[in-house]
Amino acid sequence: MSMSDNTQSKIIQVEQVSRVYQLQSFAPVHALSDINLTLQDGIFYAFKGRSGSGKTTLLNCISTLDKPTEGTVTVFGESVSQFDLETATNWRRLHVGFIFQTFGLTPTLSAYENVEIMLRLNNVHPDERHERVVECLDMVGLKQRANHRPHELSGGQQQRVAIARSLANKPSILIADEPTGELDSKTACDIFALFKSIVQIEGLTILMATHDPLADDYVDQIINLKDGRIIE
Repeated sequence: MSMSDNTQSKIIQVEQVSRVYQLQSFAPVHALSDINLTLQDGIFYAFKGRSGSGKTTLLNCISTLDKPTEGTVTVFGESVSQFDLETATNWRRLHVGFIFQTFGLTPTLSAYENVEIMLRLNNVHPDERHERVVECLDMVGLKQRANHRPHELSGGQQQRVAIARSLANKPSILIADEPTGELDSKTACDIFALFKSIVQIEGLTILMATHDPLADDYVDQIINLKDGRIIE
C-alpha cells in the first residue's frame, strides 16, 4: 500500500453532503446543506450547535444510520454512503460504536453481560470474549462493578458501562450523541476525560454531538453547525 493510500484509509471525507427530509404536506426540511469536511483518525471531535443545527444528522450520515440526499461520505477508504441496508448494518457492527444520552443498558443484565452481548453478536470465542469484557470495564474504571445491574449503578457509572459496551468490538469510530445530557457537571467532566484517554489508549476517532460547554476543555477540535451548515 502506498503512503497516499494509507493516508486516504485513515480519514473520514464528507463531500458536498446535503440531507433533505420531505415530510408529507410540509415544505422540505434541509437538515444539511453542502457539507464539506475532512476528519483525521485518532482525534476527539465535538460537533456543536443548537437543536436542529444538523449535528446529529451529520453523524448519522457518517455512521450509515442515514444516507445523504446528495454528496458522498468516505470512511477509511470506503464509500459508505453507497451501502445498501444490509451492508451498512454489517459495516457498523464491525467499525462503529454508539453512545447515547439515554444509556440503553439492558436492566436485567449485569455490567459484564451488557458489555459481553456485543461480542456474542459477533460470535467471538468465549475466552477472547471474557478477556475483552474485563479489559473494557477496566478501561472505564468499573472492573469491580462487573456483577452489578444498571439499577445498582449511578448515572455516570451506567454511562461508563455503555461506553465499555461500545468499545467491545474494537471499533474504529465512536459516535457519541449528547453523552452527558443526563449527567451533572462533575460527572460530565469525568466522561469527557475518559473519552480523551480512550482516544489515546485505543487510537480511535470520537465524533461527539454536544451542547455542553465543558467539553471544550477536553476535545481536540470543535466543529460548529448552524442551520445545516458548518460555520467558523
